Amino acid sequence: MIKSIPDGVWPVMLTPYTEDDKIDYDGILEMLEWYAAGNVSGIFAVCQSSEMFFLSREERLELASFIMKNKPEGLGIIASGHVAPTLEEQIDEALAIIDTGVDSYVFITNQFAGQDESEDTAKKRIEALLEGIEADSFGIYECPHPYKRLMSPKLLSWCAQTGKFSFLKDTCCSLPELKAKLQAVEGTPLKIFNANAATLLESLKMGAAGYSGIMANFHADLYSWLCSNFEKDPKKASILQDLLGFASTIECQMYPVNAKYHMELDGLNINLFSRMQDFTKFTPNRQMEIEQMRRSVNLMRSQIGIWN
Repeated sequence: MIKSIPDGVWPVMLTPYTEDDKIDYDGILEMLEWYAAGNVSGIFAVCQSSEMFFLSREERLELASFIMKNKPEGLGIIASGHVAPTLEEQIDEALAIIDTGVDSYVFITNQFAGQDESEDTAKKRIEALLEGIEADSFGIYECPHPYKRLMSPKLLSWCAQTGKFSFLKDTCCSLPELKAKLQAVEGTPLKIFNANAATLLESLKMGAAGYSGIMANFHADLYSWLCSNFEKDPKKASILQDLLGFASTIECQMYPVNAKYHMELDGLNINLFSRMQDFTKFTPNRQMEIEQMRRSVNLMRSQIGIWN
């Protein structure tokens, strides 16, 4: 039986670093507890937000293994690391990460084919990967780096019909496209998780399983509340969606450094170091923007009665 991925929120986990540019595993432990306190269903580890393109193969495997050994009880873990240049290397690393016990191994769509290659080529690569990797569950992530390759409803339907896929992190940011994908996987084990905050509420109404995106690294509990209560309390859900959509514009401002700063404000003992961004460019005015957003979010929690 394929492993089922629970509905809800799956944050894209950050990677903290020590001052000498090593993975900060004490920080990882604090992050795991922070995510669990946000009532999330699980976390998406070794992903783009984890800076997987900037981690060595050994670091990616060590990170996945550490997270699995130290995850809070009841917290699901899915992971990628699908960045190797050759098919053989991709299969080898996937098998190693699967051996850590993750609930699902997540493929990156832009690794299926080059930017100028066809969807037929992508399908053949998917077939080769499935043939070479034995696992209970696979996921797909429409990662924007190094380029964004979106899954067409046709190809997504084919993947779903194999019975081997349980998760899609969708980054199309388009409700009509998302609706077509939801229709394409109807009746299959594949669930679609929206990465776009602005369209989240409407996508949940259409049948999306939840949220897997950047902003769960700022206020995961509010996304968890929305996914669990949008039908039971539509008035609060609508008010909350307006805030979440507007707040998500902060994604364009020094991520993931700004998310680490927000976690610092929440009491986590981590620093701002990143291999993706120069943290020294995180200027005082940008810090103030994060502080102001955080105060506005806390005010919203109080006013509409949503507390973690």
